[in-house]
Amino acid sequence: MRDVAQIVGITERAVQRIVADLEKTGYISRIRCGRRNYYEIREDMHLRHPIEMHEKVHSLIAFVCGPNKRLPNSETAPKKKSPSKK
Repeated sequence: MRDVAQIVGITERAVQRIVADLEKTGYISRIRCGRRNYYEIREDMHLRHPIEMHEKVHSLIAFVCGPNKRLPNSETAPKKKSPSKK
């Protein structure tokens, strides 16, 4: 979060609040791996602002990153384990 705060130009606490809000509303989910947190983005969700509600998160990501690019470090995040069935 410190790196994101520095790149974006906001405080680390502001990043923590934004991440907490996105997690609470279901836009991201946290994956713990040891002492580190990784976040998975729910790209299928609609944007929250009334003007952009017709668009999905993946459209925003494609606009910012380009249509054929992946988000940085997306390949380094651990894969979510599927619940075991007993």
